[in-house]
Amino acid sequence: MDKSNNKLKPAIQHAIIAGCIISFISFGFSASFSVFLRPMSVDLGWGREVFSLSLAIQVLMWGVAQPLAGAYADKHGPTQVLAFGAIFAALGFALRGILLDETMFILTGFIVGIGTGACSFPVVIVALGKVVRAKQRSFILGLGTAAASAGMFAGAPIATILMDKIGWGTAILIVAASFLVILPLLYFISRASEKPKTHKEQLKTLQAIKIAFSDRSYTLLFFGFFVCGFHVQFIQTHLPAYIADEGLATIIGAWSLALIGLFNIGGSFLSGWSGQLYSKPKLLAGIYASRAAVITIFIFTPLNETSVLIFSAAMGILWLSTVALTTGLVAQTQGLKFLSTLVGLVFLSHQVGGFLGAWLGGRLYDLTGNYNAMWIAAILFGLAATVIHIPIKERPGKLAQVEII
Repeated sequence: MDKSNNKLKPAIQHAIIAGCIISFISFGFSASFSVFLRPMSVDLGWGREVFSLSLAIQVLMWGVAQPLAGAYADKHGPTQVLAFGAIFAALGFALRGILLDETMFILTGFIVGIGTGACSFPVVIVALGKVVRAKQRSFILGLGTAAASAGMFAGAPIATILMDKIGWGTAILIVAASFLVILPLLYFISRASEKPKTHKEQLKTLQAIKIAFSDRSYTLLFFGFFVCGFHVQFIQTHLPAYIADEGLATIIGAWSLALIGLFNIGGSFLSGWSGQLYSKPKLLAGIYASRAAVITIFIFTPLNETSVLIFSAAMGILWLSTVALTTGLVAQTQGLKFLSTLVGLVFLSHQVGGFLGAWLGGRLYDLTGNYNAMWIAAILFGLAATVIHIPIKERPGKLAQVEII
């Protein structure tokens, strides 16, 4: 056997490095933007639903943009769509630091959501997953997800420190500028990306989507990922405020998000590696069951710095560990030709769950003054997701069998 076949070509190696940096940037500040919730709401006299609704719209539009960006990337390659997303995200965040009217701030969620959806790490990791061998794919997907988690680890404390030093308005403008760093990195992505085929496709995108949804495994992945979005966005948006409400220092809330990001680096690596050796559906079921257990212990344990840090570390291991496994299963069951589109649709489900997690958390807090109902819902959804993933089969579905790659 030619040992060179086991090595990645330099162009692919460079693309993987660039892709990881893009994942780091695009997910870091957008995932940790919730640290701005409490100070902005207090300074501007807003109820928490204002900030929560803007983030919820951002999450939803990310989900809407994801399959559209994926479909474009499937046909034309990922470079252009990533460039569009980086510029649009930079514009949206800049407007958040400038427009301080409640309605206008809420509307910025549309711009930021479209931008982050187009340049988000799912678009990047799918592009990388297409240029490596099947045996390497799960690990590379985990690597790209881990890079996004590293961004979250760095983003929350950096944003908090910036707010303390220069105020939240200027800090948001720095967040906006960070997205422009993505643009020069796209050169390396374009060099490694597969060139779109120019011949007439025998299977159209809408036909492919219809065939995919006729496969029970894909449908279960679609609905199961809704729960992941609900968990992630509720905790990501409201955990820092929840911690501060309970009398702990604000920086503890920022470090809770950072710790989630830090431990998810290991969780993503472990997920990607495990997906190459063990049953992906069983691993996913175990992750969702573990989330339900961790949340249950957290809300029924007296809150202090130690309990927050333990909860954050445990949730970090489970945080985005679902991404590599879910994306890998879509590739395994549906093939590669329409992978960006189909992964985008699964992420749409994820972001619909995220919309409910972010918005409903703020809405119920304004109505009741606490997050109790949301924590209970998170537990119940976790148990439901556990059951949903068990019947998924790891075998090529109809789409993988009929597509011509």
